[in-house]
Amino acid sequence: MQRLALFDLDRTLIDLDAAFVMWAEEFAEQRRLGPEGVAWLVSLDRAGHPHREVFFGKVREHFRLTEAVEELWAAYRHRMPYLVQCYPRVREALTALRDTGWRIGIVTNGTADNQLGKLRRTGLADAVDGYAVSGAEGIRKPEVGIFEIAAERCGTSLAQGGWMVGDNPIADIGGARAAGLRAIWINRGTRPVNKHQADHVVTDVIEGIAILDRQ
Repeated sequence: MQRLALFDLDRTLIDLDAAFVMWAEEFAEQRRLGPEGVAWLVSLDRAGHPHREVFFGKVREHFRLTEAVEELWAAYRHRMPYLVQCYPRVREALTALRDTGWRIGIVTNGTADNQLGKLRRTGLADAVDGYAVSGAEGIRKPEVGIFEIAAERCGTSLAQGGWMVGDNPIADIGGARAAGLRAIWINRGTRPVNKHQADHVVTDVIEGIAILDRQ
């Protein structure tokens, strides 16, 4: 099996949850929503409304905001790349893995402006060999095509296999299996999943990279 490792972005390489809390605090302060407003926003996010168009529709209705949903969503996409940070030691671990001959890629779902902004602002765009963003490619995980694009950007193909590391058991792990890749699932204890197709289960990406390093 070739040394190809593809990684998810949000909640795998970058701490989206911490960035979301910072955004919620800024959003609430600007609109004088108070601590209760922050708590409500975080609760809605944790309740499983990751698609931001739906999310901001609920936010607009709950707080009786005058801005259009698209305006709220666009402002969020503009701001988030400035708030996100990589989890500790991520860039160093990716660099060390590349130095041992691994080809490293990122496969992420999301709008092009938001996800590309995150990749560039965190320095991850320069820390990997290639990446594929669903909003730019017109195809989303778990579809095999986006894994193929990422592999090609890394100068390889899926024909000789490889690995995928991510926190979503459907988009990342199921998608990896469909693409013929081995998989490492980051289980943060937030998803009620009884069955999964992962080869390994870890609690953070550094553990996953350590497994790759031993291959």
